[in-house]
Amino acid sequence: MLETERHRIILSAVQERPVVTVADLCALTGVSEATVRRDIAQLHIAKKLRRVRGGAEAIAPPQFVGINARPFAVSQAINIAEKRAIAQAAVDLCEDGDAIIINGGTTTFQMVHPLTTKRLQVFTNSFPIAEHLLKQSRNTVMLPAGAIYREQNIILSPFDDDGSNHFYARRMFMGCRGLGPLGLMEGDPLLVQAEQKLIDQADDLVVLADSSKFSRRSSLLLCPLTRIHTVITDDGIEDRAASMLEAAEIRLIVAEVAASDRQKRAEE
Repeated sequence: MLETERHRIILSAVQERPVVTVADLCALTGVSEATVRRDIAQLHIAKKLRRVRGGAEAIAPPQFVGINARPFAVSQAINIAEKRAIAQAAVDLCEDGDAIIINGGTTTFQMVHPLTTKRLQVFTNSFPIAEHLLKQSRNTVMLPAGAIYREQNIILSPFDDDGSNHFYARRMFMGCRGLGPLGLMEGDPLLVQAEQKLIDQADDLVVLADSSKFSRRSSLLLCPLTRIHTVITDDGIEDRAASMLEAAEIRLIVAEVAASDRQKRAEE
């Protein structure tokens, strides 16, 4: 990962919480502690953040407390090769004329590029997905009513009547915080509320989850495995996770990541 990309991720992360630890930043950027500490020192000298013991904090923390979800700008650079492969496999399931729902997220956002060749009816609560499809494709795009959460680039409403109940979809495509034996997990009650409304409007639920999501957990359960029709992941999935999905009679699609993309990621 390039230095400029790491700096952008670090600066976005420190706006998410009071203090971000070096270990957290290592996980987000995929580099060593020594590299992260050097980046923090550079950004501290440039007065873009404040270096503290064991990590960093924002110079001017945001007054508005958002939802408990990683900022879009941070997640976008993580496992990008896997996300692209997964997104392509998801779009391959779509046929012209289909009505689909795409939930906001950085994996589902990667669907926008192959979707430019399609003509679908798309309902999404993702502001960047809607913007890209409006500008770059001939898909029909619909949005729910609600407030835009800038950090995550999604539209959420605490009210039942946000317009989603008037849209019927053949499939809903969504990411997740984690995926385990009990089902899909999320990190914020407002996200769970919004996503459950959307899930109810689709016949089939298609989950886009890179292989790292099978080891992640959260305290909030979104839906059980029995509600999931298909899971699309990358070829890094472990046998234990694949067996879990097979036992739940969930269709598993494994997207192969190009060797060139893996090499590029390793070099970064």
